[in-house]
Amino acid sequence: MRIRRAVLDDMPAVAVLHRHTMRTSLPFLPELHTAAEDLVFFRDHLFPANDVWVAEADDGALMAYAARGDGWLNHLYVHPDHQGQGLGDALLSLAKNDVETLQLWAFQANTRARRFYEARGFVLAELTDGSGNEEKTPDARYVWTRA
Repeated sequence: MRIRRAVLDDMPAVAVLHRHTMRTSLPFLPELHTAAEDLVFFRDHLFPANDVWVAEADDGALMAYAARGDGWLNHLYVHPDHQGQGLGDALLSLAKNDVETLQLWAFQANTRARRFYEARGFVLAELTDGSGNEEKTPDARYVWTRA
């Protein structure tokens, strides 16, 4: 396994990983976009506006990815078959590496993610009713500050 900075050629595989992980790990969320719309979002928005890292297996298959931009951890997704193996920790460490403060949103119902972030120093800053997110699902804003 290795972790590296993503390149634009990784974008289709990252979008597929994202979609699979969302459908498998977060089944309570509504499916709002098609796979083709995911590709457009990743190409036109996520990749240009974020530092993106990927964790890949020895055979090149993507196992996880993280996207950080402008003080926010916008995405951190680990393929369900590879959760609990330290990939999230490794990617989160990269995202925290050269910033003093990092914020993120997690869905309130995603208790596994919330425990993960809280165990790594993120502090709950806000709970919402979900009216401000696309899924209209209650979420939680977390903040991490370098000690």
